[in-house]
Amino acid sequence: MKNLIIRFRLQILALILSLAVIIIDRLSEYVVSIYLQESEGFIKVTPFLNLIWIGNSGVSFGMLQDLPHGKWLISGFALIITAFFFMWLLRTRSFWVSCALGLLIGGALGNTLERFKYGHVIDILNFHAYGYHWPAFNINDSAIFIGAILLIYYEFFKSSRLKYKGQE
Repeated sequence: MKNLIIRFRLQILALILSLAVIIIDRLSEYVVSIYLQESEGFIKVTPFLNLIWIGNSGVSFGMLQDLPHGKWLISGFALIITAFFFMWLLRTRSFWVSCALGLLIGGALGNTLERFKYGHVIDILNFHAYGYHWPAFNINDSAIFIGAILLIYYEFFKSSRLKYKGQE
C-alpha cells in the first residue's frame, strides 16, 4: 500500500487539489448567498470588486447561453476534456503538471456539477473599474485559468529547459 501511495503521489496530490477547488467554490458561493440575502443584490468588497450572484448557463463570458440543450452539450464536452486531463494526469511525472491538471480537473468538474444541479454555473466575483465590468466568474473558473497558465508556463519554459539538461 505504501509503495502504491508513493508511486501515485503526484496523482493523489492533484486529486486532493481538485477536491479542494470544488469545496472552496461551493463554500464561497454558500457564504456569498447568505450575505446577499441581507444586501441590495451585491456586496462591495473593494472599490474594484463586488460579490454578486449570477447564473451563467453558457461558458466563459456567457457565450453559448442560448444553445439548445446547452446544459447537456457543455457538460458532456467538459466531461470529455476532464477525462483527457485525467489520462494525462495518470502519465505525468511532473509536480507542476500534476498541480495544473488538478486545478483544471477540479474547476471543470465543479462547474459541471453546478450545471447538473442548477442548470447553470453560479458566478460570484465581479471585478470592475471606471464603469467597465469584467464578466463575472467563480473559484472554479479561476482554478481553470490558473491551471492553464501553469501548463503553458511549464510547456514553454520548464519542459524545454529540462529536456535541454537531459532531466526529463
